[in-house]
Amino acid sequence: MFRLIDETGAVVGDAAALPAPDVLLDGYRALVLARRLNEQAGALVRQGRLAVYPSSRGQEACQVTAAAVLAETDWLFPTYRDVAAIAARGVDPVDVLVMLRGDWHCGYDPIATRVAPQATPLATQLPHAVGVGQAARLKGEDTVVMALCGDGATSEGGFHEALNFAAVFAAPVVFLVQNNKYAISVPLARQTAAESLAAKGAGYGVPGVQVDGNDLAALTVVLTEAVARARRGDGPTLVEADTYRIEPHTNADDPSRYRSEDEVERWRPRDPLLRLRAHLTATGVLTPELEAEFAAAAEEMAAHVRAGTGADAALDSAELFAHVYATPTPQLREQAALLAAELDGVRS
Repeated sequence: MFRLIDETGAVVGDAAALPAPDVLLDGYRALVLARRLNEQAGALVRQGRLAVYPSSRGQEACQVTAAAVLAETDWLFPTYRDVAAIAARGVDPVDVLVMLRGDWHCGYDPIATRVAPQATPLATQLPHAVGVGQAARLKGEDTVVMALCGDGATSEGGFHEALNFAAVFAAPVVFLVQNNKYAISVPLARQTAAESLAAKGAGYGVPGVQVDGNDLAALTVVLTEAVARARRGDGPTLVEADTYRIEPHTNADDPSRYRSEDEVERWRPRDPLLRLRAHLTATGVLTPELEAEFAAAAEEMAAHVRAGTGADAALDSAELFAHVYATPTPQLREQAALLAAELDGVRS
């Protein structure tokens, strides 16, 4: 497993391979914002402002690095747990949370942001990601696609189809598997008998790389190279990021039914934020002034999220029938008219 910085913040790999200090500092700022976003979203669930929230606490290094290594022309294909990655890509977090509020399926413009809608079903976004990458390759566009998924998705047919197609046609896609050890309650050992998820790359003829998913420095190196490889036309890379889901699957989950608190406690010291903070503080890159500046930015973001999700959504029943067909069918028009008439009767 590729690693550059250990849990104490000490360099354990090739020091010459470390990203530049300013890159690591930007990464740390992104981690602070991502952690605060996870905390704020969790609070909004408890207040009834969000219907559900799948926290990525403990996985934030994967989230922010996946966004950081992409160019403006690239695409990000996220899952339901990748709120922090989408926000790090530059999408307003209020818009990202729209789906989890139970409002529109997607609160942002995928074309304008080059971020696909969040996918809740496992692996369904992976063939779509490959399709976008292959289309860009055929059109001669300078586009790389970052496709995110979890370890549970690697058991799905969509994962196989996406990897196989991308490998055969050298589609410019980076598959980042955030191996957080559980597909809801199913442990990794019940998902695969392979030595690692990265080892699955050999079966498709693509490089498989295993990286410490809580080491932002190592992730930056691995994902930067994978993106560069795809951009050169050398095809996809399968990256397995070894990480851990600290919090429940969602607020509706009881993790005590399938894992012990001792296991969780063993992972807490490996926290990506604490690890990078220790390294940057020891090297003198992170000062108290910068720490305060980043904390203030995180609180400003959290206040913005509270204000944006605190307001009641403006509901329009006609939206039930919008975007079902480009040209509404007679049946759809009839249903819309019936609902409108019924609501008029209620109002009167």
